Amino acid sequence: MRDLKGLILINAYAPSLRTHQIVRFTQEFERRGVFVEVKRNDFFPAQVSHGKIAAHLDHDFCLYLDKDKYLSQMLEASGVRLFNSAKAVADCDDKMQTHIALSDLNIPMPQTMPGLLCYDKTAKIDSSVLDHVERTLGYPVIIKQSYGSLGKGVFKADDRSALERIANEVKLTSHLFQQYIAESHGKDMRVIVVGGHAVGGIVRMSDGDFRSNIGLGAHAEKTEVPAEIKETAERAATALGLDYCGIDFLLGKQPLLCEVNSNAFFEAFEQTTGINVAGLYVEHILKTMSKKRTRT
Repeated sequence: MRDLKGLILINAYAPSLRTHQIVRFTQEFERRGVFVEVKRNDFFPAQVSHGKIAAHLDHDFCLYLDKDKYLSQMLEASGVRLFNSAKAVADCDDKMQTHIALSDLNIPMPQTMPGLLCYDKTAKIDSSVLDHVERTLGYPVIIKQSYGSLGKGVFKADDRSALERIANEVKLTSHLFQQYIAESHGKDMRVIVVGGHAVGGIVRMSDGDFRSNIGLGAHAEKTEVPAEIKETAERAATALGLDYCGIDFLLGKQPLLCEVNSNAFFEAFEQTTGINVAGLYVEHILKTMSKKRTRT
């Protein structure tokens, strides 16, 4: 596979080409003798020209570390193998869409209601809407913006006043209302899945926040992944068509799948568990490309 040429594609506005993810992936590819180029997507690698999609890449595969759904679709249409696929990234990037995509698959998830998108900033949320939310989900209730990461855009309303305030703040963006799991306050389990296999897990815990994101100050501990959670994580990743992901579970009376992250950061995971996540993902990419070459 030494003749493979790969591309690591990141967001046009990413401040650095030397983040932990990029450094680790580059190291693991280099150890296997595979050349990868790291580029921001601001060189417009694909566009619609004369009614057809035109791409300007000569790479065999692309490790896609962005969430631009337009570019990913165009690259795939031009024949570039993306890790993860355009559809998988899009389904995970939109938190409400994730729940929809995993529905009817016997995957336990917290009760979730789509927010009502508003197009008029002067419009007021009708009291009947808030009545329905509090009647269905009770308090506290979680409000999430559908697009966001690192715990941003996630709020907790403890009463009607907070619900009304937050609902008005997010009404102009895609959002959802979700059941609050008291037993999992400030705590969840992150499971990394590579190539359909759960490779390990950590429990993330916060001392002062209902959110358990490492970026918000939570700490992580290595944990054994129960068979029930492992099986659910693998089924969810397979259903979404993911080559790689981090899946977050709320730890109540029954573990509930909360979010699926298609480009999950893994620095804390590697440090806590000693598992070479980057190496496992690179191995999956190279095996997939080898099979693709064999078929063609």
